[in-house]
Amino acid sequence: MEEVPGHISRDRPSRDLVLLYVAAFLRALSTGLIGVLLGIYLAKLRFDAEQIGYVIAAGLAGGAVATLLVTVAGDRFGRRKALLVISVLGALGGAAAAYASSFTAVLAAAFLGMLNGMGRDRSAALVLDQAILPATTTDGTRTRAFAWYNVLQDTGHAFGSLMAGAPYIFRAVLPVGEITSFRLAIALAAALILVTAVLYGNLSPAVEVTTGPKKEGVSPQTRRILFRLSSLFAVDALAGGFLVSSLLSYFFYRRFGVGEGTVAVLFFAARILNALSHLGAAWLAKRIGLVNTMVFTHIPSSIFLLTVAFAPNFPVAAILFLLREGLVEMDVPTRQSYVMAVVRPEERTFASGVTHLVRVGAWAVAPSFAGVMMQGVSLGVPLMIGAGMKIVYDVLLYTAFRKAKPPEETIKLLEP
Repeated sequence: MEEVPGHISRDRPSRDLVLLYVAAFLRALSTGLIGVLLGIYLAKLRFDAEQIGYVIAAGLAGGAVATLLVTVAGDRFGRRKALLVISVLGALGGAAAAYASSFTAVLAAAFLGMLNGMGRDRSAALVLDQAILPATTTDGTRTRAFAWYNVLQDTGHAFGSLMAGAPYIFRAVLPVGEITSFRLAIALAAALILVTAVLYGNLSPAVEVTTGPKKEGVSPQTRRILFRLSSLFAVDALAGGFLVSSLLSYFFYRRFGVGEGTVAVLFFAARILNALSHLGAAWLAKRIGLVNTMVFTHIPSSIFLLTVAFAPNFPVAAILFLLREGLVEMDVPTRQSYVMAVVRPEERTFASGVTHLVRVGAWAVAPSFAGVMMQGVSLGVPLMIGAGMKIVYDVLLYTAFRKAKPPEETIKLLEP
């Protein structure tokens, strides 16, 4: 059967889908490792909290630029080629960050490599993955497909977080010092990204979209929906920028004096809870709806995070943090599924890119301010600000979109 561009044949197991899943898993391994280790690594290089915030912001800014380019030109340039370029740049930037020592050099490497201190994959590659994925499923199973995609990612994030204990291993088996062991761990993260480039190079032409003339372009209705969603997502992302994994790991490291090994285990457990929560989100969304699932799981997670800032010791802080992590990611597959559901198939790359762009742009801004606050005010201030802003976002989202149903929920309402 001939394959139609932009669609993946349903007559056979999709080799392209397997490649995308494996690449997403490996990218998540790298992201999880960087998310936990970057802040501590930079502290070992004697960067202060303000400088660490700037480096994290530079990496997210690089990701924002890549997302912008993918949004406006990804389909014309070619999804496969775009994924290749993103992966190669990520590997080069990571390798440069592992080698560099000066603040300026690390800053430049972070931007070039789109170094992701979030601890979660929010890359330009994810934009293209999301645009491809809906063609492999139906409206009724779309959220479940996104849930499994995110399960793979957060499983990768979990094991990547655990891999942040790699400096210990390197020092145990190799005749290297502390700084070198950290450099080797950062280089390992870069190598994982390089492997994804090999996988993306093996994608078939079926992942591309038809590039013929489009008379309508993006419909006015889609533009209105995306403007409203993006405005709200910007608030959520700005809040999330105060809570990137690199800064949270730095918070635990400085506040409670725990080492990278302990932090790595904590974030491993957190990512396992994230992964399990995605399946829970798909189950819950079928019963109460996508928007309700997004909001009613997100608010409690923010309350738990708020309490972390006031925890008297590390065990209490760790328990509260893990309770938060068991809920905070339930809005991810539901949000992705919702955005893809309310736009036309040919608008999915644009919609995915725009909503990601505002999120990455907001993430890129916040860490600098968070670093300044940690340095000059208190380590816990960014946690309080981020949690408060996320609660405001959830209330606004529910108010604006509780009546805007995706196709599968509309059909369910019409059924006798």
